[in-house]
Amino acid sequence: MTELELKYGCNPNQKPARIFMEEGELPLEVLNGKPGYINFMDALNSWQLVKALKQATGLPAAASFKHVSPAGAALGLPLSDVERQMYFAPEGDLSPIACAYIRARGADRLCSFGDWAALSDTCDGDTARFLALEVSDGVIAPDYTDEALEILKTKRKGGYNVVKIDPDYAPAPIERRNIFGITFEQRYNDLAINQDMLTNIVTRNRDLPQAAKNDMLLALITLKYTQSNSVCYVKDGMTIGVGAGQQSRIHCTRLAGNKADIWWLRQHPKVLALPFPADVRRPDRDNAIDAFIADGLTAQEKAEWIARLEGVTLGSDAFFPFGDNVERAQQSGVKYIAQPGGSIRDDQVIQTADKFGMVMAFTGVRLFHH
Repeated sequence: MTELELKYGCNPNQKPARIFMEEGELPLEVLNGKPGYINFMDALNSWQLVKALKQATGLPAAASFKHVSPAGAALGLPLSDVERQMYFAPEGDLSPIACAYIRARGADRLCSFGDWAALSDTCDGDTARFLALEVSDGVIAPDYTDEALEILKTKRKGGYNVVKIDPDYAPAPIERRNIFGITFEQRYNDLAINQDMLTNIVTRNRDLPQAAKNDMLLALITLKYTQSNSVCYVKDGMTIGVGAGQQSRIHCTRLAGNKADIWWLRQHPKVLALPFPADVRRPDRDNAIDAFIADGLTAQEKAEWIARLEGVTLGSDAFFPFGDNVERAQQSGVKYIAQPGGSIRDDQVIQTADKFGMVMAFTGVRLFHH
């Protein structure tokens, strides 16, 4: 298939709309539903993210996308008992790819409402069963088991969007887009993010364990496919706060940090103890939990609990111009930072990181995405 007609573009008045290849066949197949223009923008950006994560870490990866930025991204590591409770995960053994999506969705469940899911590996029954219970627009994966496809075809009255993509597809080296009738052209951003970028440690503390390196890779790859400016907080192989599309770096850091705080507050004993009848829908639970965190916990309870958050990694898609970003990051338990460096105030930023005993690596690479 060289082209696929879409219902409309970004808005209903933007017709006609399609996706197509100027040469060759589309590297994807719609197995169910009828994805729209924004659906495919989410699908193709999220697929690049999870494919890059799998290549960088060797672990299954998943992402939850909304409006062309990730609400969450995660590696396929086992779920703890607390995570199972706070993400509404089923009991029993779960496949690594199912764990990856459950964690990606759990990073920011409010922002993941109506998401597009991306999976680096074959979508299996475990993943499909979890997806079936969530409010989601669609999923992209390299393949689907028969069981998974059968489950997903029953979602949204049979209209759930299921896209299969060729995992070996590589785009042309030059990409183009039109804005206001004018064509822009640039090289496709094929930059491979790997551990070689993490060797320039500029702080006095140089102790960077492998788990923190993996979290840095996760942060940087997530930022590569997040609308800029962007900052990302990561812990234990999953994003816990993504701040996207802000004009000011400090606002990115605050937005992502506030999301990380809420993720951590969802683990507060009072939150975990909230009683919900079995028939309460998941989005209603999420909204009730969010409201309880805002008004049901005292300021002191919140501060004392957030003070226990530690070992967090932060990535930034461009340099920190001031030390205030590091000051805010420290309030949400950040220990490790990966950023390009290159500010005229790098010395001030480094001094601030040293004040808190952080480990900061300068990658030398900007990761803007628009």
